[in-house]
Amino acid sequence: MTHGVFGGTFNPIHLGHLRAAEEVAEWLGLARVLFVPSADPPHRHGRDEVLAPARRRYAWVEAAVADNERFVAEPLELERPGPSYSVDTLETLGARVAPEKPVFMIGDEAFAELATWREPERLLTLAHFAVMARPPRKGRTPTGSLAECLPDDLARAVELERGGLTGRIPSGDTWIRLLEIAALDVSATDVRSRLRDGRSVRYLVPESVRSAIEESGIYADRLHGAGRTNEEVATG
Repeated sequence: MTHGVFGGTFNPIHLGHLRAAEEVAEWLGLARVLFVPSADPPHRHGRDEVLAPARRRYAWVEAAVADNERFVAEPLELERPGPSYSVDTLETLGARVAPEKPVFMIGDEAFAELATWREPERLLTLAHFAVMARPPRKGRTPTGSLAECLPDDLARAVELERGGLTGRIPSGDTWIRLLEIAALDVSATDVRSRLRDGRSVRYLVPESVRSAIEESGIYADRLHGAGRTNEEVATG
């Protein structure tokens, strides 16, 4: 049984997340996709954006995936104290599914920043990587090959194959694949902006969680969460 791991803040989860996961699962024949909301995302520290409490985000993810039998909400990062590092998550989840290795699902823009993550070369050995090439939008050039988003600091660890859509990591016996998905052009940033301005997010977020997100009022207040500690964010 091949497992996919889809991590992120899911702040909030939207239809673009679900559609991307569905397409990758279909492409790779994944039996399960674990959605892993980040409790204390290190890369978000210092950013000027509202981050909903972790347990709220997890509850929204859980409700959003409930009608898909191969999607599962995974609370691992909420249960582990401290910053949510993907290397720790993949090590734990990899031990669960050994001897197979999970497939880590990541957007091409995030993959381009992988060298800034904790232990990036080790990350490449803990899981296979499905790099999702998102649809072009204003100001964004489509990714046509792995070479365009592979960080220079990690290039030596990857053997790109002819065509540039796949690669191997010999040290981990793992692979990377660039998947051009016809995902919906929806972003959490846009969803938060609409909620802040009192506009509709119908058909942008799953209907099963739309009311809960709107009624929470979290994104309607620009100052919500200011001064909250990481522990408060993680526990909700």
